[in-house]
Amino acid sequence: MSDQESIGRDGRGPLRLAAVLILTGVVVSALAGLVHPEGADANDHAAIFALYAASDLWTAVHLSQFVGMAVLVAGLVALYFALDPPVRAPMWLNRFGALSAIVALASYAVLQAVDGVALKHTVDAWSTSSGSDRASYFAAAEAMRWLEWGVRSYQSFMLGLAFILFGGVIIGAARVSSMIGYLMALSGAAYVAQGWIIGASGFSPANRIPTLAGIVLIVVWSVWLLVVALRATAARHGSIRT
Repeated sequence: MSDQESIGRDGRGPLRLAAVLILTGVVVSALAGLVHPEGADANDHAAIFALYAASDLWTAVHLSQFVGMAVLVAGLVALYFALDPPVRAPMWLNRFGALSAIVALASYAVLQAVDGVALKHTVDAWSTSSGSDRASYFAAAEAMRWLEWGVRSYQSFMLGLAFILFGGVIIGAARVSSMIGYLMALSGAAYVAQGWIIGASGFSPANRIPTLAGIVLIVVWSVWLLVVALRATAARHGSIRT
């Protein structure tokens, strides 16, 4: 059975919407990440805090990252409606996948409040302080950083779980190519690995491979999903014309 046949008439619109939103969210997040202050070891707090304090784009970057995540999660919710499996096991995977995605977005809002607002204020206060106050402000900034690690860790767990569950739905329901489901589940595993590493050692070099793997896999399966959705739409229009 082809992807166009298995999706069904009612699922084409939500699937196309899901694919567009997911890919848009990935692109917005990636573009925001490109202008995020870098250049020092993220676990060297004195060096990285100085870079953060000097950033004039900090608020805009983190707001853009939140928008990107919100759009991506909206795409996952649309995917929930597009898949809508009638079989009991995939149906429950689909529901828990949507719930996990919503929890991941709520966690990301907390993350950006800590990282995009609280951490910025503490590093700014530290960078302009002197004397005995400087050590106190640095300790406050580190506390915000460690809180960021914790929230980011669990947010990565929940987003990874959402990808794994939706991947399982795609594999089990056979609405689109099962390879998309496998790639989606692998990207989820990469995010779970990120969550574990960040929780254990912060933004250490050990996180580079899972981060890169997660980004590459999401781009691949989201583009593939969009192609499938567009082909299904084109096939429907062609059948109408004939």
